[in-house]
Amino acid sequence: MSDVVNPIKYEKGVCLVLNQLLLPTETEYRVRSNVKEMYIAIKDMELRGAPLIGISAAYGLYFAARDAKCQEFDGWIKEVEKEGEYLISSRPTAVNLEWAVKHMIKFAYSLKSRTLQEIVKEMEKEAVKIHFEDGEICKQIGVNALELIKPNMTLLTHCNAGILATSRYGTATSVMYVAKERGIPLKIFADETRPYLQGARLTAYELFASGLDVTLNCDNMAGFLMSQGKIDLVITGADRIAANGDTANKIGTLSLAILCKHFNIPFYIAAPISTIDIATPTGKEIVIEERSSLEVTHWYGKQIAPTGIKVYNPAFDVTPSDLIHGIITEKGIIRPKYVKNIAKIFK
Repeated sequence: MSDVVNPIKYEKGVCLVLNQLLLPTETEYRVRSNVKEMYIAIKDMELRGAPLIGISAAYGLYFAARDAKCQEFDGWIKEVEKEGEYLISSRPTAVNLEWAVKHMIKFAYSLKSRTLQEIVKEMEKEAVKIHFEDGEICKQIGVNALELIKPNMTLLTHCNAGILATSRYGTATSVMYVAKERGIPLKIFADETRPYLQGARLTAYELFASGLDVTLNCDNMAGFLMSQGKIDLVITGADRIAANGDTANKIGTLSLAILCKHFNIPFYIAAPISTIDIATPTGKEIVIEERSSLEVTHWYGKQIAPTGIKVYNPAFDVTPSDLIHGIITEKGIIRPKYVKNIAKIFK
């Protein structure tokens, strides 16, 4: 697994966040040491990707616990819970954010009998643990995906579900890194992923820097690539998976899944169990974040569309479960029928 990129570091009570807005031309780490700074990092997409957002939220809750003013538990936990809701509001679609916040609050309640100083220290350890375990989970996703892989296959992925979206290995890219470690040759196409170009700026960057055989393509070229027989398998990440297997991921994922069905190409989602939201019955209930029109009308400060033009800029779309061949997790590949098989995992 490549050590070329490290999206977040925790050192001496602060997070060093790799500012992904500047990639691939500049490498800059920004210090984030309180809830507001972590909120900004998530909201403004200095960091992104559901697992990485979850890791960042865990550290954010630790900062909230450390900095809370009240000196008795009931008042203290109310402060922490309020800051948790503030963090959740930064990106509403990615379930890992909400999961991490709720996990840290539940963890704090479990330590209620101890002093606040002790609770805060344990919450720091828990955030570090979540950070480390994410890497282990991502690696296992890649190991489990190996059953889908044959030497010299060509994979296509969309957006960035790589190291830059996690702590190590990535989700959709994990099998690519694991295959490289085991000497299994693969070819990869990376969609550019308009309008934010996470595929061009991030996925292509990290795969190329790690020595993998990657080719960058525009989003609207995917169908042509498939028609030429150049794609054997498509794997993307996920920001939220409903209880029936419907999956929210970066805008453009649905189009890929429809193309895969037409060309009879397997389409898989790769995500940790924490991305599955059993409280959300179907994709219809998933809140889709809409982002600034400037992401579409401008690029690197340059206007590329008419002044005053109307813009629709949803950050995600929802792929129905009947277009998904399987969901690759750290516990194995979940197959259709999703309602039944997802429920089994949470029993």
